[in-house]
Amino acid sequence: MSTSNISIQESLAENKLAVSFKLILGLYSIIPLCFMVYLADVHYWGNYLQSILPSSPTHFILFQILFGTPHIIASAITLTSNKEYLHFFKLKLIVMTVLIILIFGIGSLFIPYKVLYITTACWTVYHVFKQQHGIGKGICRLPTWAFYWLLWLSVLAGIFIYMGIFLKNSLEEQHIVWVQLIAGVLTIGLILSTILCQRYISKRFGKYFLWSNTMLIVSSFYFYTQQYYFLAILIPRLIHDATAYVFYVTHDYNKHHEIPQNKLYKYATRCHLHVFLVLPLFSFILTYLLQAYGDEWVNIMTRFFFDMEIRKAITLGLIGYLSLMHYYTEAFTWQVGSPLRRYIRFSK
Repeated sequence: MSTSNISIQESLAENKLAVSFKLILGLYSIIPLCFMVYLADVHYWGNYLQSILPSSPTHFILFQILFGTPHIIASAITLTSNKEYLHFFKLKLIVMTVLIILIFGIGSLFIPYKVLYITTACWTVYHVFKQQHGIGKGICRLPTWAFYWLLWLSVLAGIFIYMGIFLKNSLEEQHIVWVQLIAGVLTIGLILSTILCQRYISKRFGKYFLWSNTMLIVSSFYFYTQQYYFLAILIPRLIHDATAYVFYVTHDYNKHHEIPQNKLYKYATRCHLHVFLVLPLFSFILTYLLQAYGDEWVNIMTRFFFDMEIRKAITLGLIGYLSLMHYYTEAFTWQVGSPLRRYIRFSK
């Protein structure tokens, strides 16, 4: 998500709930917590966690249910359950759906898998860091060139860290060394650039946010070099997903807490379900059902009607489509002028 041109004063009078910058900054406390776990594992547990943890949190179905997919499902629910949003973004959604089908559907027949994988990985990394830097832009008030300089250093470093972790088994030893070296140079460049750019920030809180975004890369790079791949991916994943939920819940509370505006919240009101719980509850339940049973349900139907199976139709096809759409729509749904933005205000 991008929240460029944020102003704490920008709000509607009826928006009772605000996105708290302090709360978002507090999410970065996962970084020192992960370092504490790392130190305990190295000095007291004999690297036990390192030996049992997978290279990515996404290998755990529980992690996917809790952190990976739910915020993507929540984003889709927020967009599709409100008719005015679908009408407002209709053309963009149609065009992007066609492009996804052409590139990742039909295109997968002749485009090498690794090319599609790397393309998706780069888009994923860009999406994660664009969200955090986009929020930080309104707090830090950096010059435009400084903002984009730090953003792209973070994105490029993140891409090489991501590749170093997820492609480590398919890369030659020399390539692994080069990937780690490039990631290291970019990380050092980011640290030095942050030192230089912090002079443009007048308030201490803004500097805290600036360095917190830099530490996203620094911590991930460090855990990557120490082969604690799970922690290297967990930190940006958790912060990104939790930050997104802060926006979604705030939006839905301000839009629906007095008079429900769509069927989902009307049904929830009849069931006496608190507005805070509706979106998280539905997104977590849907994630669980799709991840645990979606592929099986689809195969039962395709075997019955067509005597065939479709491999990972839900976990790869549907969730993959929703993920790509999420990366695309979050770039504009929270921008000034978007109908969703009417229900968001900010506070320290």
